[in-house]
Amino acid sequence: MQSPRSATEPVFVADFTSETQWVAGRSWAYPDGGPVNPGDNKLDHLVADPAYSRSGVFRATRREDGLWDAGLLTTEGSREAFEVRTGDILEARVRLPEEIGAWPAIWTWRDGGQEIDVFEYHPDNPDLLELSNRVRGRYHYHRDPGIRPGGEVRLRTQFGARSVVWWVDDARVFSDGVGVGRHWHAYLIVNLSVCAGRYHPAPDPDATEMSYEVSELRVLRPRR
Repeated sequence: MQSPRSATEPVFVADFTSETQWVAGRSWAYPDGGPVNPGDNKLDHLVADPAYSRSGVFRATRREDGLWDAGLLTTEGSREAFEVRTGDILEARVRLPEEIGAWPAIWTWRDGGQEIDVFEYHPDNPDLLELSNRVRGRYHYHRDPGIRPGGEVRLRTQFGARSVVWWVDDARVFSDGVGVGRHWHAYLIVNLSVCAGRYHPAPDPDATEMSYEVSELRVLRPRR
């Protein structure tokens, strides 16, 4: 039997410096495209400054008004306008943040929804990754002692029509049994948000900066 990798070919290899692949500092997943999203309990103030995202290190720094300048990249609105499709596999390698209040994620979005969370993480739950299919209302909390603030994690998600499947460090950890349907497609978002305190603690009062790193990200597609 072929493995998911052997039956696929890469169709997208992330170059975060590329303005053809990525748009920085705005997303229609935020009201009016940003820069803020307080309704989602975020302290984010999105910025296009390349120092906040273009190196693959996604940063946030405290502002005088209590919000945080934060890095976000999306394929939506870029010249390539790359979209993940049903059947694709996304692979990524990330280094998790250490600071309380940090909220990193890799996810998808289109037309007010189509959200699949490859992962979300909050350092106040140090050994837990949140894996979600918000298209069809399934999610899983994956705990592992190898997951920790500052630790490196390998992620793989297959966006199946009948089941979305997540792997963490090469172990299959969740198959949601509902999938995304045959005709699903969505843009990619990579970002670092900052929690406002409703669901997870806000940053410590003396914290001024936080970050996490995405060192690799690619999308594989089944050969036809």
